[in-house]
Amino acid sequence: MLRQVNPMSLPEVCVCYLVRQGVQGEEVLLGRKKFGLGEGNLVGPGGKIEPGETPVQAIIREVEEETGLRISNPQLVGELSYPFPHRPEWSQKSWVFVCRDWEGEPQESDELVPGWFSITSIPFSRMWDDAKYWLPDALIGRFVTATFEFGADLSTVSATDYESITRL
Repeated sequence: MLRQVNPMSLPEVCVCYLVRQGVQGEEVLLGRKKFGLGEGNLVGPGGKIEPGETPVQAIIREVEEETGLRISNPQLVGELSYPFPHRPEWSQKSWVFVCRDWEGEPQESDELVPGWFSITSIPFSRMWDDAKYWLPDALIGRFVTATFEFGADLSTVSATDYESITRL
């Protein structure tokens, strides 16, 4: 059973999934996290929202810091909450963006090793467990809201209230 959590009380982060048309179809930019929370996982570029920043300002800054890309027009596609009852300091609220407009080529940074992956074969087994639930919907423009509670192993979703809304 999902525990009640007030997303307003959680530290806020942001993440962005850059999408492009590749030779074999649409691709999404993911990066292997080099250290910290989620080390070794494939993630979208992103990070903590600094005091005084909006989520949009934060994601523009974070994507540039982690990939060297200068994005424009990021589309908000989700609000996700992550309670970790067995490691409360990991709990957070995440603003999720998709972006199709940027300048530059992705570069490795201190935090991420970026690479392009086909949207039809995203390697969910190499990502946080929650991504398989919501990322496909977000990438096609559905707005996603959910709480994903992680279990005692700190890597498996133990409860969720996931929903997506098709934008008109």
